[in-house]
Order: sequence, then C-alpha cells, then structure tokens
Amino acid sequence: MNRNVKIKLIDKVYINGEFVKPDGTERMDIINPSTEEVIGHVVLGNESDARKAIGAAKEAFKSFSKTSIAERGQMLERIHDAILSRAADLNQACMEEYGATAKAGDFRTRISADSFLLAKEAMEAYEFTKCIGKAKVVLEPVGVIAALTPWNANNSQIAIKVATAISAGCTIVVKASEFSSIQTQILAECFHDAGLPAGVVNIVYGLGTTVGAELSRNPDIAMISFTGSVNTAKAIHHSAVDTMKRVVLELGGKSANIILDDADFTKAIPRAVTSCFGNHGQMCIAGSRLLVPEHRLDEVKELIKQAVANTKVGYPWEEDTFIGPMMNENQYKRVQRYIKIGMEEGADLVIGGEGHPKGLEKGYFVKPTVFANVTRDMTIAKDEIFGPVLSILTYRTEEEAVEIANDTEYGLGAYISSSNLEKASIIASQLIAGTVYINDVILEMRAPYGGFKQSGIGRECGIYGLEEYLEPKTILISD
Repeated sequence: MNRNVKIKLIDKVYINGEFVKPDGTERMDIINPSTEEVIGHVVLGNESDARKAIGAAKEAFKSFSKTSIAERGQMLERIHDAILSRAADLNQACMEEYGATAKAGDFRTRISADSFLLAKEAMEAYEFTKCIGKAKVVLEPVGVIAALTPWNANNSQIAIKVATAISAGCTIVVKASEFSSIQTQILAECFHDAGLPAGVVNIVYGLGTTVGAELSRNPDIAMISFTGSVNTAKAIHHSAVDTMKRVVLELGGKSANIILDDADFTKAIPRAVTSCFGNHGQMCIAGSRLLVPEHRLDEVKELIKQAVANTKVGYPWEEDTFIGPMMNENQYKRVQRYIKIGMEEGADLVIGGEGHPKGLEKGYFVKPTVFANVTRDMTIAKDEIFGPVLSILTYRTEEEAVEIANDTEYGLGAYISSSNLEKASIIASQLIAGTVYINDVILEMRAPYGGFKQSGIGRECGIYGLEEYLEPKTILISD
C-alpha cells in the first residue's frame, strides 16, 4: 500500500447526471481505520440536496419507466464494464477507507460488477405481463427508490440496489454511509461514465438525520431499500408509513452455527471461526453463536484456540491478513465494551480479550475473541456485536440445538455442519432464518437474500429482489 496517499476532497453530489456543489456545507473527515490518519474530506449534503435529487429522479422516471428491456439491459452491461475499468481504484479505496484486505476488496468489486449482469439476467427471464384467468396483470416499476446503504458492504449494496432499480425501470436516489464516501464517489463516476439518462441514478452524501430523514418522509419516494441497523430501520419505517411507502429492510443478525456430533470437527471449527470473523466480524450474517454438543466442549475449545491462532490480524496490505481494523473509533469502543461485558457476566474467555493485539496499537484493531460456557441470557449471546467476537453455547440434544438457535429476535442466517446431509436439511427446515448454509459458505446471488423477524422485511437479489421494485396492475376487459 502506498502510505503517501493524497488527501481526497469530495465536494460534489451527483444529481440529474451532473456533479454539482451541494447546498450543505458541513465537512467531515475521512479516516483510515488502519492508521487513524485523515485521508480525505467530504462535504455533506442536506435536505435541500435530497429534494433536488428526488425531483431529478421523479422527472427522469416519466421516460425511464417506459424504456425497453433491451435498452435497460445495455445500460446494465455498460455499468458492469465501467466498474471493472475502475477495479483498482475501488480496491484501493476499500482498503484505505474501510480496512478491507486486498483479496476482500477485489471480491467486493467483482460482486458489485456482477450484480448488474445478474440483474440483467433476472430482468430478461421475468414475465412483466401475465394472464391470470380473465385478467391481464402488468408488473410496473413502483416509482422513485431511495437506497440507504451501510459502510460494511458499501459497494455491493449500492450495486445491488441500483442494478435492481434499473432492471425494474425505476429511478433511484442513493444515500450511502458518509464513512464510505471515497468508494461511493468512484461508483458515481462509473454510473456517469456508463452514459445513463440524466436523473436515473442520483447520489447525495449526508447524515441519516438530514438526507436520510428527507428520503424517508418525502411523498415522491415510492419505496425505501435500507440495509443497516434495526434501530435505524424502525425510525425509517415509522417515518415512511405516513406516505405508505413500500420498504425493503435488510437488517442485523445473531446467526447460530450448529455443529452436529457427526461433523468433522477439524474442518467445522475452523470454518466456524471464518464464518464469524469474516469481514472483520462486521457482517450482519456472521455466525456469532457457535452451538456444540456439551460433551465435546473441551475438544472444541482446543480447536478454536488453534484456529484463532492461525487467523492473522494485521494491516490490510499485508499478505495473509484475514482480520483488519474496525471501521472507526466508535466501532472499536463498541466491541471492547461487549468483550468487557462478556467477562463481567461470567463467560469463559477462551482466547482474545480487551485491548489491541500486540504490535497493532495504532489503528482500530481488536483481538479476535472467543467465549465459552455462554448462556442464552448473556448479553453477548443476544446482542449483535458486529466485531470478531464468538460465543460458544452447548446443547445436549439436536432438538435443544434448534431451540437455542431460534431463541433470538433475529432471523437472518444460520449454519449447520454435519456428515449427514439429510439430517442437516431437516434441521435447516426447522430454523427461522432467511439463509441457511450447510457445511460451508457458498455464494448464490440469484437466490433471495433477507431475514425473518427483526432481521428485516422483503428480499434482495434475483427474481425475488426484482419483484420488490414492481407493482402489479390488473387489467380486466369486458367485450
């Protein structure tokens, strides 16, 4: 990594096909979480900027909603190509601004680009007009979309929401996390370079209390697609109800990882560490509750120690680093607080603990931490920590394992390890979760993604994601 990074200034928002000076004047520092150095500044927009972006999207919708599948398909292909042409810039920005490793940054960029081709594929396979009995049912674009995206998956979340909006014939206003402004700016340039009609995609930097609030309440927004925390989602949903907006909410999780007694523990335990500590533990689908047979707890603890010891915590630009820094100081303090709570509530500290890893005192690095003898009533077993902290709970029967796994207000994901796929599939059917991974994590972005209970409303990706952006109209003709 080049440590002599030129300070970046982002002082334009993207509205109606142009990069323009915002009405907002508040300026925020962008900080590299690995070094705590200021690497840029962003000028935040305000409610006025949000209204201008909404107005541009509303005007563009009049003609864009009538474009053909072929026209939109060409746009999606051009965006895909534009993102790939900026892959190196996106990867570098993701490393500097978020702390992602080079490998993870490249993976994120490929997912972002591929989202547009997958949206094209779903659009071309979809029946926008259907005959049901005597009725003709036409699936029409719902209108102007507001997309609010998080810092832990900035590029892919913007890509998925924008790609789906375009495939449905909707226009969109994006408010990405202000902590991800450099990455977002590069994506805005990609959309511009792809030659989209003015107003189809608009991007405004700003806070949730200003830009986000305006998007939530403005009557010209037809739907909100939000990825983030449960508390923020509740505020958005309350605000959106006054104008009866449609909402798609992809929220938090406290996913259980059930290791059945017949699993190969030498493989399942290292995978469990990866499923919890991936993306530095800052992912909503992290397998942060590890459920193991009670009589094998000592064996699990030894395997956990080995797996964590083999998991490198370090600077993103160093080879083999798997866990980088927390996103910012507040996130670092949050994780430290939960580690302290775990010890105070009597959980058994297997490895890790409070403070910085040795040699990484500068930056927002935390020790990957594992607790054993965690009970269901403990805070670390209930709250989404959003960091590399794993809680081990034990069970005596498979029925009890399912009961523990479902004993959460969340329902985003779950994991199962077993040598018996039939048994694992039966257990998967009993879990209250939007996605269940059996034996390993694989990616299928054509399948729907979302959660049960307080993990969200609606789904993203593929045909199911497309339908969230469409409104059915029934036409009945009497002869």
